[in-house]
Amino acid sequence: MTLVAGVDSSTQGCKIVIVDATTGVTVRSGKAAHPAGTEVDPQAWWDALHHAIADAGGIDDVEAISVGGQQHGMVVLDAGGRVIRPALLWNDTRSAAAATALAAEVPDIVARTGSVPVASFTSTKLRWLRDAEPENAARVAAVALPHDWLTWRLRGFGPENPRLDALTTDRSDASGTGYFNPTTGQYDTELLVIALGRDAILPRVLGPSAAAGKVGGMVVGAGTGDNAGAALGLGAVAGDVVVSIGTSGTVFAVTDSPSHDASGAVAGFADASGRFLPLVATLNAARVLDSIAALLGVDHTELGELALQAEPGASGLVLQPYFEGERTPNLPDATATLFGMTMASTTRVGLARAAIEGLLCGLAAGLDALRDNGVTARRILLVGGAAHNAAVSTIAAQVFDVPVVVPEPGEYVALGAAVQATWALTGERPRWVVPVAAEPAADYRAGIREQFAKRMLAT
Repeated sequence: MTLVAGVDSSTQGCKIVIVDATTGVTVRSGKAAHPAGTEVDPQAWWDALHHAIADAGGIDDVEAISVGGQQHGMVVLDAGGRVIRPALLWNDTRSAAAATALAAEVPDIVARTGSVPVASFTSTKLRWLRDAEPENAARVAAVALPHDWLTWRLRGFGPENPRLDALTTDRSDASGTGYFNPTTGQYDTELLVIALGRDAILPRVLGPSAAAGKVGGMVVGAGTGDNAGAALGLGAVAGDVVVSIGTSGTVFAVTDSPSHDASGAVAGFADASGRFLPLVATLNAARVLDSIAALLGVDHTELGELALQAEPGASGLVLQPYFEGERTPNLPDATATLFGMTMASTTRVGLARAAIEGLLCGLAAGLDALRDNGVTARRILLVGGAAHNAAVSTIAAQVFDVPVVVPEPGEYVALGAAVQATWALTGERPRWVVPVAAEPAADYRAGIREQFAKRMLAT
């Protein structure tokens, strides 16, 4: 049996799956936690990767490995390969003003990068660094993304072997920096200079099946951004729209053509297979349910049970779920709001239902934005921990107007990285079967979406 490994270094933790390269069946796995916060010392990711590998029983028998990681963020290195300051993560919004400034300074930035810059993007964080910490900005010799840095370290580089020219990345993650053109597949270094104020070394962009190198005879794949990794792991094809409910919410599809949405709702990313990944992201996803469950003094299962006791539409109660600001729509300073509170609607069951509907309506608006950019949706692949709550999947079939499929629980980002590792090892992309956990009956209720949209327009 040939074994390959895939890593998911996410916001919350590191997971590794070791799978049979022929079938994709997981043989063993491991995990470790990451520290909380929106800025983190990358050493914590490196330590967590080692703990996860040990938890999985080691990788001495693994022939290839690849790292999927949280997108965007900013890891800045000095000339000696040392991390200059804690990495700013995708969910750190201190660079919101920098994003606005960059969009104004470069009117054709959507044509050049496929996306309107937002606070998540690396370029905006570099602009913030230039303005807020000029001493640190002056020390920057190279800029990397989380998965780039981990792949580099895995290959034996770092302060003890500071080969900055050995940094690598892939199209999917590069396309979230704000200085890469996914159509041409090239960096736009003028945009990097506009952001940081000077040039810097950037990771070499590898193709989908390329290897970054080897370590101890083990092939190291290119790595990928988390959403592109999930698309690989799910085997998403044209007509599939992936809706992921994790720390953040994402709605994305694999397409043959790039997108350039001047409104900023859709980010025109590249995928990990050589195609494109138009994507809508929201900051508020599963944590919305965490918040309302805690308020009601219940767990997620009980929250779902309460929600299903309420009528669709929650008797007019609407939760605008912008607890942590929002990325789509781009409202970094927004707060959550509860509308339609009456004596009849303001109940435990109504609030539980409004929380789930608000979360899903925000994601359904993302689907509308993808359609406005030419994406055809034939089915929804609903993933993430919250997708397996019976109420979430049931209500999703009422909020989305196309069939909803819930794949079996799985580490799809890590599995996508394992697909990439196999591809680098064998030269062929594997096609593994993805089992289905649920297919809720189609039950579209237009009134839920209309009620939510009416409240959003009023604000």
